[in-house]
Amino acid sequence: MSAAGFLEKLLDGAEVVWKPLGDIAQYSTTRIGSDQLNQSNYVGVDNLLQNRAGRVNSNYVPTSGNLTEFKEGDVLIGNIRPYLRKIWHADRRGGTNGDVLVVHPTDSVLNSRYLFQVLTDENFFEYNIQHSKGAKMPRGSKTHILQYLVPIPCPDDPQKSLAIQGEIVRRLDSFTELTTELTTELTTELTQRKKQYNHYRDQLLTFDEYETEWKALGDVAHFQNAKPHEKLVSPDGDVALLTAGFISSEGKSARFVKAADVLTPALKDDVAMVMSDLPNGRALAKTFFVEENDRYAANQRVCLLRVREPTIFFPKFLHYVMNRNKQLLRYDSGYDQTHLKKDWILEVKVPVPPIAEQIHIVAILNKFDTLTTSISEGLLREIELREKQYAWYRDQLLSFPKPNAEVA
Repeated sequence: MSAAGFLEKLLDGAEVVWKPLGDIAQYSTTRIGSDQLNQSNYVGVDNLLQNRAGRVNSNYVPTSGNLTEFKEGDVLIGNIRPYLRKIWHADRRGGTNGDVLVVHPTDSVLNSRYLFQVLTDENFFEYNIQHSKGAKMPRGSKTHILQYLVPIPCPDDPQKSLAIQGEIVRRLDSFTELTTELTTELTTELTQRKKQYNHYRDQLLTFDEYETEWKALGDVAHFQNAKPHEKLVSPDGDVALLTAGFISSEGKSARFVKAADVLTPALKDDVAMVMSDLPNGRALAKTFFVEENDRYAANQRVCLLRVREPTIFFPKFLHYVMNRNKQLLRYDSGYDQTHLKKDWILEVKVPVPPIAEQIHIVAILNKFDTLTTSISEGLLREIELREKQYAWYRDQLLSFPKPNAEVA
């Protein structure tokens, strides 16, 4: 039986009432002291995982003050871009901050796990994004979120309603368990491949400080601060904008500007590097190597490094040396947005082995990079397929008759 057919049989003609979230739940109104929190029960947007994948232990725990309390069964939702698709069904008591909303069920005719499944639907995320407010870091509208409509089967018969909700949850959790198991296996494989690549890269880029010449980055490369092109983004643009998101996603989130509007062009053999990122961000100090002229422009969070003498310092060698450079990552505080200063960047010490050795190292790393990227893309496609299968199945099981009027 199809998922849609199962739902129809399960309802057996029962009435479905769509209620505003605020009628069946509320935001947490209680507080918890920081002395009761640890890495496993403090939850911020940084340790909530994207795409409904739950949470991991936090690297940061507040040491003073009171925070928003959550309890087992509450639904936690990331409420600041780009984290509006982060959601977790709490399995413990703990605390969080203002970047995470804690939705606490208040209606006895509501299975909290059922509410979680409803709020993991893409329709809710799109609704939340549509009503988010703010320029730099938009936040979801707490008022509009409470207006989001939630389907409740036969609310006048609590026993039957909870039975229907429970069976939907059972089916979805079973499918989730299988999907999670497969995704975990694929993610583990992907992580292992990346570890192997990083190991070989670190080995190839490790030099004896007494046998190899070391120079300040400013002695081997020019630094160019990029300009803010965000307001120039155009659907008709033909020049990709180098942003932290673009570089961290390896080119999968490109926005474009028109060539005539570009104030800071990136030239062939430039190394673009992310100067500003969120706490514990994956993009800070991440680099992108420009292979072609007139294809890219950088925004204000990205700088361009241009080798002074390519016959002495190979441009792509600079890319590998500076990518997530540990001398720069030490400035990441872990609890606030990090902005790398120009002086910090130019003071980085880089190895300058003979040019022939640089070229040889780059050739090896290029091969590793190509192999790792190929494997990564294949595994990521498989993970994406599993997630789409789950999303389709969830949507079918939650495809209740729609209310007459959509929420504004």
